Amino acid sequence: MRDSSPVPPRAAQLSRRAALGLAAALPLAAASPASAATPVIGGERLARADVQVRGATGLPKRLTARSWLVADHQSGEVLASYHAHTHLAPASTLKMLFADTVLKNFERTERHRVTDADLADIPAGSSMVGVKPGITYTVEQLWLGVFLRSGNDAVHVLSHMNGGLARTIAQMQAKAQDLQALDTHVVSPDGFDHKGQVSSAYDLTLFARHGLADADFRAYCHTKTANFPAGGKKTFQIQNTDRLLTGAWGVPTYDGLIGVKNGYTSNAGNTFTGAATRGGRTLLVTVMHPKSGGSGVYEETAALLDWGFKEGAKARSVGTLVDPLSEGGASAAPTGKAAKAAAGAPATAADGGGSSSWGLVGGAGGAVALLAGGAYAWRRRRRVVGDGVEATEGRQERQDGQDDGQERHQG
Repeated sequence: MRDSSPVPPRAAQLSRRAALGLAAALPLAAASPASAATPVIGGERLARADVQVRGATGLPKRLTARSWLVADHQSGEVLASYHAHTHLAPASTLKMLFADTVLKNFERTERHRVTDADLADIPAGSSMVGVKPGITYTVEQLWLGVFLRSGNDAVHVLSHMNGGLARTIAQMQAKAQDLQALDTHVVSPDGFDHKGQVSSAYDLTLFARHGLADADFRAYCHTKTANFPAGGKKTFQIQNTDRLLTGAWGVPTYDGLIGVKNGYTSNAGNTFTGAATRGGRTLLVTVMHPKSGGSGVYEETAALLDWGFKEGAKARSVGTLVDPLSEGGASAAPTGKAAKAAAGAPATAADGGGSSSWGLVGGAGGAVALLAGGAYAWRRRRRVVGDGVEATEGRQERQDGQDDGQERHQG
């Protein structure tokens, strides 16, 4: 079903610059110091700086990632982690949150004829699936473009269908708060590098766990190839950029792999959240920013999955993936180092993040109201000023999803 909220006319929608400025500014304006007495999301051990594991040995010795996490999908138990709440640029793994937020707003069979305006605000250097103005696509085809090719063009079309970038960004931030992904600050819906856009291994794992509960999300992230419209009756084949799923570029496929989402930017490095099932057990692994380039993120993910299916069966929980507030999850907030980060300025995606974050005002409801009010004010201004498209922001960087072996900039 389409979201029942009214969609503003195109002239009322935010320019990309205004949308990103609004998303970046509001959390800073809303920031307030967090109390050191409040618990760490998922458990106190997840805030520690060293490797966290209990009751099991044999973790891979050559892990280079700045942050990683292994969790049981069904129970939510975190089996092992390293810097689980460190704030880093998420790249296109942020598209999992985009899907968590927007996927159910449209029927798969709904059709949309793409306009120039739908594609006018895509950052230069983005990964693209090949959406063209004048061609009519089904929602299902656009989502395949998002999941398989990490297409920013498909993300932006769906965002415009959803009421515009500002509305989508506000909804994503509200969704992150409902999921209790409090390390995440959304500046763009596609994961492209922008100042202040950060997430964490813990939050990305939350996004994957929530998404995999949805049959459409699960099917899309597990699809290896699909035919994509090229105009008229012509199509071209697209392949999933998840190398553990497809075996591309010499990476062995991982037995039992479900998905989920990979990402890369030239500034942020590689990110990946993967899920696999063996022997009736499903594990989630997130790896962020390993030192090794190319396929290193997949190799480290596979190694952690192997450990989880073998030694991880003996592991005792070092934390837990919390439930969404809307599903009865107990509310929590960052503390200790995370609390200090929450009181500071957000890290820049360009430099790979750091230990900064943003504060909350009145919980999820306050953030949603603030973002929605700000978006409305900007829309009113746009109606007065005019509906011209402002110049596209963004750096010339490579993003994920390309066929030349180098994953392109976007995310």
